[in-house]
Amino acid sequence: MVTKVSSKTNACRLLERLGIPYALHHYAADADDLSAERLSKELGRPAEELFKTLLVRGETSGVFFAVIPVAARLDLKSLARASGDRAVEVVPLREVRPLTGYVRGGVTALAAKKNYPVLVDDTCTLLEDMGVSAGALGEEIILAPADYLRATGGRAAPITA
Repeated sequence: MVTKVSSKTNACRLLERLGIPYALHHYAADADDLSAERLSKELGRPAEELFKTLLVRGETSGVFFAVIPVAARLDLKSLARASGDRAVEVVPLREVRPLTGYVRGGVTALAAKKNYPVLVDDTCTLLEDMGVSAGALGEEIILAPADYLRATGGRAAPITA
């Protein structure tokens, strides 16, 4: 399932090092339109199978990734419960690149600057494959949810509204 590409992202290199099969898809990205509808159309996949990665901060757990379907809304109360925090907040966009090394639309928990904890919405466990950013705007990795959880050290929890 690995596709040959001319340039690989760090996320691709990590998956290859772990022996995890994936497919890399390139699409025409638009930084002004990162909507679920556009991504779904560009990749030809239902929005329920495509996930976005948000950087959040818990009052006691610190910074971690929350990975949810692109069309879903993060439930901060559920996320706080799942992370063991009383409260969590989404990290301001200006802090995302310094903390992760990734830009808006290209954030991924795979091979980030630092290995932050990862919580993934439990709807991923119902899917055969899921899509996540490959670490660059316009590049998406498709892989099995169990492989994604293994690669990120993540765990599934109900974190969307």
